[in-house]
Amino acid sequence: MRAAFYAGQKTIRVGECAPVAPLSGQVQIRVSHCGICGTDLHVYHGHMDHRVRVPQVIGHEMSGTIVQTGGGVQGFAAGDRVTVMPLDPCGGCPACRAGHGHVCQRLKFIGIDSPGALQTLWTVPAHTLHVLPVSLSLEHAALIEPIAVACHDVRLGEVKAGEYIVVLGGGPIGTLVALVAKAAGARVMVSELNPFRLRLVRELGLEAIDPRETDLVKLVTEQTGDAGADAVFEVSGSAAGAEMMTRLPRVRGRIVVVAVFPTPAQVDLHRFFWRELRLCGARVYQHQDFEQAIELASSRALPFERLITGVYSLDQLETGLLQMEKGGEVMKILVDCSGR
Repeated sequence: MRAAFYAGQKTIRVGECAPVAPLSGQVQIRVSHCGICGTDLHVYHGHMDHRVRVPQVIGHEMSGTIVQTGGGVQGFAAGDRVTVMPLDPCGGCPACRAGHGHVCQRLKFIGIDSPGALQTLWTVPAHTLHVLPVSLSLEHAALIEPIAVACHDVRLGEVKAGEYIVVLGGGPIGTLVALVAKAAGARVMVSELNPFRLRLVRELGLEAIDPRETDLVKLVTEQTGDAGADAVFEVSGSAAGAEMMTRLPRVRGRIVVVAVFPTPAQVDLHRFFWRELRLCGARVYQHQDFEQAIELASSRALPFERLITGVYSLDQLETGLLQMEKGGEVMKILVDCSGR
């Protein structure tokens, strides 16, 4: 079998390796497609070398078919089409005991803390699996994981039909948050600087502005009758986004921080006091978010073809990473791991 290894210092090596047979409670999957995300780019840049055991296979946004199961696995069989929720909680920490395993205090993220999906055959715990319907192509199913991120964000943001929502940042996750919120019946405004993404978001039927050209606070105020947004999703990870997110919500409005801020950002706490705002962090997802993501994807409510910029072979992984690094006219890149 073949696999793509992160070898440190912005180096990817693709070559032959031995498959790992599934032990008790594990399954082996023939990987079809795997998406490249911002986390993979952080690994490639060396920002996660304290967690990654070099050389290591990375990747976690995937789809595939079960090849074999280890002992004790129930509910799954060879031939099942699946995707993986790549979280391996400890099960014993206070967060896990409280039912919040997705934010386990000793959480292992599969594809970072252990080998990932950018390989022909991938062995993972059976508890991570979600079965895919036959109506959903394996190429499109590789987007289930990022869609689940968006479903989790929108669920924690308590978005309801008829509400006015602002999404700060129209990259892959921001666009998916906007699409999931729209599917929930909300009116959505996206703020984005990248001209390609701004144009794409508009073509997907969402309202979108470049905040350098349009006064976002004034626009939201006008469109909500001086009330403000019901909820704001900060997905840009920028200082400007952290500053803007408190200026947009209505009285008792909600702010959901989706982006990962590498350093502490300045936040207007007086605005929280003045309008009794609520702030919520949103990290990864739970099983119910994967189920909702699969349901949304199967209903053809999401424009997969427009979201996928390109599909590369395993040998072209580094090309895809460099394209993501450059930015510009790119949204989501997939890697075909099947070798077809």
